This record gives sequence, C-alpha cells and structure tokens, in this order.
Amino acid sequence: MDRYSRMVQFFKVLLPLVAIFLLATVFLLSRSVETNVTGPFSNDAIDQRLSDQVVTLPDYKGVTRKGEQVRVEARRASQGREGDDPKATEIEGKYDLRNGRQITMVSNSGTIRPDKGTATFVGDVVITTADGIQVTTDLLNTSLEEIRGDTPGHVDGTGPIGDFTAGRMKFGTEKRNGPVHIFFTDGVKLIYEPQKAER
Repeated sequence: MDRYSRMVQFFKVLLPLVAIFLLATVFLLSRSVETNVTGPFSNDAIDQRLSDQVVTLPDYKGVTRKGEQVRVEARRASQGREGDDPKATEIEGKYDLRNGRQITMVSNSGTIRPDKGTATFVGDVVITTADGIQVTTDLLNTSLEEIRGDTPGHVDGTGPIGDFTAGRMKFGTEKRNGPVHIFFTDGVKLIYEPQKAER
C-alpha cells in the first residue's frame, strides 16, 4: 500500500472521530448555559399588564393649530378593563407658547385621552408659568389641541406680587389668535407682598 492510500485510510478514521468530538463538545457546552432565565416581570404581572393594557413611560406630543407645542408624559398608563377609564400615574405636561414662554403641569395621577383631545391631572397638581406664578390644586382639566385648562375647585398660589387663593382658575385665549391669559375667579384673596413686587 502506497503512502497516499495510507493517508486516505488514516483520514477515514480520523475525521469521523473529530466530528463526534465536536458534537459532544456542543452538547456539553449547551448544558452549562442557564436556559431558565427569569424576566423582570412574573407571569401574573405579565397577564395583568396584558389584560389592563399597561404602557410604561407613555409620551404624547402634539402641536396646536397655532403651532404651539404640547407634551404630556407619565410614568405608567393603563387602559383598564372594559368600562373603566384609562389611568396614568406621575403625569407631567408642558405647553410651549409661541412667545417662548412655558406652562408646566405635574400631578400624582390622571388620564391622557388623545382620542378626546384631553388630559386630566389629579392629586397634588402643581401648575407653573414662566411669569413666576405657581398654583396648586386637586384637579386640572386641559386640552391637547389648544392652550387651555381649568380647575373646577379651589386653588392656592404664589406669584411675583404675593400669595393668593381663589375658588377657580382657568387659562387660555379670549380670542382665537389672542395671547394666553390666566383668570382667577370665585372669591379671589391676595396677600400683597411689596418686597416680591420690587424684585
């Protein structure tokens, strides 16, 4: 038998052995890999999120007819079951006016309804304007389609000229393309502080 024939016979034995060794190695390595990895949510939590249609960090962005920017975001939102109102937690809203000023709104909870063009802020609501006015209340209804909002209940506030309270507050434009104004009504009380006005 010549040298070539001996080499052919040798490889006929060697190659199947190498193939078996490689297959065995693959199976041994696959056993050492952890395949039972748990995710960040339990099965019950996943089922509840699917049934309630939960969304994490929802972020709504829009533009009014006049070109003002509207943004509302939350930590968590859920559609809820049939017949329930959608709910959101830790809501933050922002109106960017055309004059460069801004109105911000934050609350513990509420609803974001793009289908109705509204956002509602509920619980420890804080409204802040670029003019230095800060108002706190329990409920604020706002629009996603224009710069508009109102509080059906009592408000406490502070501003450049002092502290104040009122039965209601609303903001928006009096005319279609007019500037945005804030109105306080139903028993407004102001504690005037001259030192604030002088700053």
